[in-house]
Amino acid sequence: MTNNLKTSKASRITLAQLMQPEHANNLGNVHGGWIMKLVDEAGALACMRHAQKRVVTVAVDSLVFREPIKIGHLVTLNAEVTYTGRTSLEAEVQVIAENPITSERTHTNTAYLVYVALDDNAKPTSVPPLVAETEEDVERMKQAEARQKRRISQK
Repeated sequence: MTNNLKTSKASRITLAQLMQPEHANNLGNVHGGWIMKLVDEAGALACMRHAQKRVVTVAVDSLVFREPIKIGHLVTLNAEVTYTGRTSLEAEVQVIAENPITSERTHTNTAYLVYVALDDNAKPTSVPPLVAETEEDVERMKQAEARQKRRISQK
């Protein structure tokens, strides 16, 4: 594999953080905005790893919270690049909450975010193409391309 051809696996990043009282609302659930911040950071890091450039967020498809995350839970975010355009990249971010006492793990949400790579003058710059290694990668890239077409058509 050359430096111009990169796989999703090469962009994978994992962040983990213990949820503390300052992250929660008065119900003891972690603020959605705090999770959104972590999701954005994980997605950006995966895209920076792929592009080897700074990136800025341009879109978040949706962020549906299926389950609450409680104080004391460990939140793990797994992110990787699922699509590349000329200057844009899509990252998929999976959010898992774990009770460290019981080891119970809950997939709380999946988010898709789009970033644009920037050069040293803060102008959009080209990114390396994404290469599929497996049939699953091919399918994920097709789904990501369909999401990107939908985003563009909604402008």
